[in-house]
Amino acid sequence: MPVRQRRTFPRVLGALLLVTAAGLSCAAAAPTARATTADRSAAPDVRPLGQIVPAPASVSPGGAPYAITAATRIRVDEDSRESRAVGDYLAGLLRPSTGHPLPVVDEGEARGGILLRLSARDRALGDEGYRLQSGRGGITLTAHRPAGLFRGVQTLRQQLPAAVEKDTVQPGPWKVAGGSITDTPRYAYRGAMLDVSRHFFTVDQVKRYIDQLALYKVNKLHLHLSDDQGWRIAIDSWPRLATYGGSTQVGGGPGGYYTKDDYKEIVRYAASRHQEVVPEIDLPGHTNAALASYAELNCDGVAPPLYTGTSVGFSSLCVPKPVTYDFVDDVIREIAALTPGEYLHIGGDEAHSTAHADYVAFMEKVQPIVTKYGKTVVGWHQLTGATPAKGALAQYWGLDRTSDAEKAQVARAARNGTGLILSPADRVYLDMKYTKDTKLGLAWAGYVEVQRSYDWNPAAYLPGAPAEAVKGVEAPLWTETISEDAHIDQMAFPRLPGVAELGWSPAATHDWETYKVRLAAQGPRFEALGIDYYRSPQVPWPAR
Repeated sequence: MPVRQRRTFPRVLGALLLVTAAGLSCAAAAPTARATTADRSAAPDVRPLGQIVPAPASVSPGGAPYAITAATRIRVDEDSRESRAVGDYLAGLLRPSTGHPLPVVDEGEARGGILLRLSARDRALGDEGYRLQSGRGGITLTAHRPAGLFRGVQTLRQQLPAAVEKDTVQPGPWKVAGGSITDTPRYAYRGAMLDVSRHFFTVDQVKRYIDQLALYKVNKLHLHLSDDQGWRIAIDSWPRLATYGGSTQVGGGPGGYYTKDDYKEIVRYAASRHQEVVPEIDLPGHTNAALASYAELNCDGVAPPLYTGTSVGFSSLCVPKPVTYDFVDDVIREIAALTPGEYLHIGGDEAHSTAHADYVAFMEKVQPIVTKYGKTVVGWHQLTGATPAKGALAQYWGLDRTSDAEKAQVARAARNGTGLILSPADRVYLDMKYTKDTKLGLAWAGYVEVQRSYDWNPAAYLPGAPAEAVKGVEAPLWTETISEDAHIDQMAFPRLPGVAELGWSPAATHDWETYKVRLAAQGPRFEALGIDYYRSPQVPWPAR
């Protein structure tokens, strides 16, 4: 049994110390790459504390493990609807595979078991931090806010064998290593984008992705709801946007759109996983679906045909027309009313058919509309070519080869108070091919293998941008070649967990050699969840 001692993450260079920082004692060290390729039957009953993704901030291993049995109760704060909801979620995760009843009861009705506790005193944990304490007598998860309890449940879940994810009874045992974890996120914004415009995805498909994101503590779901190929959200004041503009997709398929009730259900489901939906209406370019739906939005008054290809940069709203701003106001008003979250994304990228002066004039008129309806502006980093609104976030998707002038423009905006979300395309665009042999995806930003998607530092990525301007990271999944769940699985996994770790874990934990071992241990979990992931040769996956 390892000696109980506190371990935190100092800034270190060696991989060995980083393994120790992940909370793995000498007696319970992370498996080596060779060990992870061994037969799964040799897997230990107890996963070393902290050997999860994202890596926790502080891990103190020690003491006996806790075993979940038929007698286990999930105890929650009395009269706390929020903690009971997290308790019900946890029970729903564990019951199918363990076969145990796991009743959710008030804290005072039982002893031991799994206790979920909200603590007003633990302000240092912030909105999403948590403390997990495990020992022979039980597990206690403490958080300042309900989102923290939920994030802690994801840690608890990953400490259990991968078979816990299955929907049929498995043999177990279900043990959680002894010790404690104290964990808070590095960045408040940790996002993933799903493009539902190039190809449409149903409410159930979006929910499936939300559940996958939850496991890795992602807290923002960015939905790209409009583009040249399709408009995907019903707007009462402009109904043809959805019924006509949403009637196709890349390749000419049937397309589709979300009714307002559909969208509300996505927002509700995301909130139940403590994720905030960030809706995007891309403006003034990427608007052919809207232009095809309403002729008056075109400068010449002639509606173009619907578009099913993949080219970009050819469409633009008519900036001088007053009706353009009536349109934008109506769309933003209706979407803002459906969206409880803070942010509304107005796109702004690849507006090649909009003159620069018109682009600047457009953004000067549109950003105040977002503010008027109580939302914070988010735009792709081309927004910095205009004047970003106070408090706006610019989402940077440039490459290593992006011009110095463009990088300097974004960095200058960051120094002037614009926050940054980092989504460099040649690092975290999940639609980029892994290699030249990848069947799905594109390669305009280059090939992005798993190590490249993980091995960079957001705080130091953009020259001239202050570290404090970086508000988070986001992994976009564009869908020119993505049309079904299996495609999402192949392109998002295993790269998405690494981007999630960049957003959550302290910089001092960042080390490819130790990360790839923790990632390899996720392989059986992917399989148990039915995720058809890409088995990158860079990762020492367990043998099948």
